[in-house]
Amino acid sequence: MILDKKVICEEFFTLSNGFAGEVLQKFINYHTKLAIISDFSKYTSKSLQNFIYECNKGKDIFFVDNLEQAVEKLTLDN
Repeated sequence: MILDKKVICEEFFTLSNGFAGEVLQKFINYHTKLAIISDFSKYTSKSLQNFIYECNKGKDIFFVDNLEQAVEKLTLDN
């Protein structure tokens, strides 16, 4: 699944509320890969930057800059 960040509420990116973790865990539980497209550089939270970095090292959840990167990440057999 590919989502543009514009369709996700901003609260998702406030990690302290636990919303992102709960939602993304559902994708993992149901074996569904997800790529979220946007420029994430505007976020200054170190914990969010680390979260994005760790997700991108995995094989299920990706935060990418554009559609081409999303398709590439989701179609790679990790």
